[in-house]
Amino acid sequence: MSKKRILIFASGRGSNAEAIYKATIEDKINGVVVGVICDHKEAFVIKRASMWKVPVTIIEKKNFVNKMDFDEALVVAAKSYTPDLICLAGYMRICGADLIHEFPNKIINIHPALLPSFRGLHAQRQALEAGVKVAGCTVHFVGTGLDDGPIITQTVVPVYDHDTEETLSSRILEKEHPTYVAAVAAFCADKLTVSGNRVLGIHGEEN
Repeated sequence: MSKKRILIFASGRGSNAEAIYKATIEDKINGVVVGVICDHKEAFVIKRASMWKVPVTIIEKKNFVNKMDFDEALVVAAKSYTPDLICLAGYMRICGADLIHEFPNKIINIHPALLPSFRGLHAQRQALEAGVKVAGCTVHFVGTGLDDGPIITQTVVPVYDHDTEETLSSRILEKEHPTYVAAVAAFCADKLTVSGNRVLGIHGEEN
């Protein structure tokens, strides 16, 4: 099976991007990272990509007259890499509908909550304020709404009485990397099937 071409969208430090890249190098993922698209020219993920010798395209929204032009530039840039899979790794913008329609069920994201609960920013804070006893992270195909789309896999972590937003965020982040790698590996092994709003195959029960 030929290796899948993986394109990463990132806005910040790129720790999940690093986890995905390392997994490809270690053959835990049948794929190769072919590029990074970043919307912030000072983001640390750009330095990571330089160390990987992976090309980077920087597209900052402030350089465009409106969101439509910005979204169009993203689509053009993404298509230039001919990806099989786009991984959002700390990408802090909502993908435009044109990008999602161009790559149907080929864009995945990780969110630091057990979706569909606690969408959007500060998910860990939302979880603490809601008083939940478990939290976690979710990898999902990207839909046109905020943190929606079919769920690929989830990992649960406990919420302790003494937790702060920082301690809970740290505990979830430890699980994000292996959870994301597992989802990307399943995609690149052609194990995933989307059936309505369900994703079958990652745990093997439906195979």
